[in-house]
Amino acid sequence: AESFRNEWVIQVTGEVAPRPEGTENPGIATGAIELVASGASVLNESLTPPFYINEESDVEELLRMKYRYLDLRRPGMRDMLVLRHKVVKFIRDFLDERAFLEVETPILIKSTPEGARDYLVPSRLYPGSFYALPQSPQQLKQLLMAAGVEKYFQIARCFRDEDPRADRQPEHTQLDLEMSFVEEDDVLGLIEELYTALIDTVMPEKRVLRPFPRLTYAESMASYGTDKPDLRFGMEMADLSDIAVSTDFRVFTSAVESGGIVKGFSAPGCASYSRRQTDELIDFVKEWGARGLVTIALTGEGSINDLTEDQVRSAAARFLSLDQIKEIARKTGGDIGDMVLVVAGPGKTTNQALSSLRHEMGRRLELTDPDLIAFAFVTDFPLFEWNENEERWDAMHHAFSMPKYGTEKFIESDPSRVIGRLYDLVANGHELASGSIRIHTRELQEKVFEVLGYTKDEVAERFGQLLTAFEYGAPPHGGIAPGIDRLLMVLLQTDNIRDVIAFPKTQNGIDPLFGAPGEVDQGQLDELKLKVLAE
Repeated sequence: AESFRNEWVIQVTGEVAPRPEGTENPGIATGAIELVASGASVLNESLTPPFYINEESDVEELLRMKYRYLDLRRPGMRDMLVLRHKVVKFIRDFLDERAFLEVETPILIKSTPEGARDYLVPSRLYPGSFYALPQSPQQLKQLLMAAGVEKYFQIARCFRDEDPRADRQPEHTQLDLEMSFVEEDDVLGLIEELYTALIDTVMPEKRVLRPFPRLTYAESMASYGTDKPDLRFGMEMADLSDIAVSTDFRVFTSAVESGGIVKGFSAPGCASYSRRQTDELIDFVKEWGARGLVTIALTGEGSINDLTEDQVRSAAARFLSLDQIKEIARKTGGDIGDMVLVVAGPGKTTNQALSSLRHEMGRRLELTDPDLIAFAFVTDFPLFEWNENEERWDAMHHAFSMPKYGTEKFIESDPSRVIGRLYDLVANGHELASGSIRIHTRELQEKVFEVLGYTKDEVAERFGQLLTAFEYGAPPHGGIAPGIDRLLMVLLQTDNIRDVIAFPKTQNGIDPLFGAPGEVDQGQLDELKLKVLAE
């Protein structure tokens, strides 16, 4: 036994007996017994692993992925696999108890526009024709509603040929869920019940903000600059444009005059920030596209009402009256001891920079409670958004969402005014799910396709099967598709989706373990009537 090494597979024979009194270990499953060994043999030796297995040391990610079978032996990764299993099992049991039917939909389907590029699979039997891997089972689940499957779900594999990010992979797993004869409250109520019960069961040490707050898209963008806010802490934003236009500060006035906004929030207790610290924040917002950051430190003691010029520390102070500074502080919820952070510029850039800065300040000030999961629903998204680069309308979520009552009349005259019956589930700054009440009539669906620029031939080619199904008594229906991977990211407090998938791809879409994607031999290409062109 002295010659045994780490990771060797051994067989030990002996007698199982109770541990001597006082040596029991209730912290492990076998803590009440011990094996009195009478012999041992080696079943398989092991090479020296490229990293330590039995400790959570910091290992270079590419090395971990190349030897993923060793990485998955590590305690943290093993715990992840167990948690993932428990999450999926709970979801299946929960929905089964509520009369949902699990239906598997095809992986090989036809290419349809879903917002990203498709992964294409060439057909050997029909040269020049291709299958596509589904970005989601969107049309398939709507066809199931038309088929009379009133409550459907599946744990679906989805594929998107887009540039990977920390929270994205070329393939991901989602809970796909659809119901007939429902309104928004039915879907959101079910999801709140599911997630609350899920967390209470699989991770009872976590606290859940309940009931789940509901914000409209407009409210979320106004207060947090993003449609996936982290509600574990405050620092809500305020639009300061009305104050800005009356100042002598050209940075503010020019932003508003050019159609932009001036917006900010107060960081509690940060009035004492040094020049180096404020410079770090300025560099941070510049990385997110902002031209700069105005900081207003409210130092000293007392209240905002009694604020004096000597208590204000800001490069912009000479352009602002004391009353204007007080009003900025009040609108952003600032107090003595705080620092107001303001960005001026185009609306989209300003919101992106401030939202990212708010998250950064939440991290720096340790306001992001790791044991709190702050779920929220964001609703009432615009149905369409204008694509400036291509000068056309795009669907903000997808083309199959129902317009909100009273706004459908603007579909043809002013698409920007159409609000969709759309909703997202967010938690701790992550988007976990998107859903909507769907269109279920051919006439309305064709109007939406027309706004999106599809010709009649394109509609018939890509969506004919769905439109025809609508003519055979398709019921009103709606659903949602929560991501399993992103939920695991929130539960395990990681920003890296690769930490919650057994065999992930790298940031560049590479599989270091199998060497995928890889070349195929000429015989396979010939069978498929394909030719690889040199770049």
